[in-house]
Amino acid sequence: MSFYADLLADYKKHFLMYIALTIIFQSCLGSIAAMVIVSQDNDVLSIVELSVCVMVSMLYNTSLIASFKKEIAFNLLIISLVVNSTLILINIL
Repeated sequence: MSFYADLLADYKKHFLMYIALTIIFQSCLGSIAAMVIVSQDNDVLSIVELSVCVMVSMLYNTSLIASFKKEIAFNLLIISLVVNSTLILINIL
């Protein structure tokens, strides 16, 4: 099995535990990304970055509230973590 398949199987097995854990983690990461973006210049690019940050963070939370399939929710979590981490790195460097 691949690393992704192992993570997905664990996510599906312990789904209820991961709901609370991942909501807190990705919301905190999204908040840090938003703080870093807002602390930069207030130009159009910053507003676009902030909008993307908020959208991907809210998308995962919405997927859990709307009871999407577990695999879709897991993929949205990965997208949210990657996008917010990338935005943090872009704005710090």
